[in-house]
Amino acid sequence: MAKCPICGKPAEQAYRPFCSDRCKKVDLNRWLSGVYKIPASATPPDEDEKSSD
Repeated sequence: MAKCPICGKPAEQAYRPFCSDRCKKVDLNRWLSGVYKIPASATPPDEDEKSSD
C-alpha cells in the first residue's frame, strides 16, 4: 500500500494519496504558500533558439 507523502502513514482510499484530510490540507497549504515550486528556465525557449544563430 502507498504511503502518505506528508507523514508516511498508509494512504486511505478516501484521501489518496494522503492518509487524512489533515495531510491533504497540509499539502495544499504548502503549494499555496510557495513551499513547493516548479522550476523554470531563466529565458523562454524561443529566446534560446535566437541566441544560437
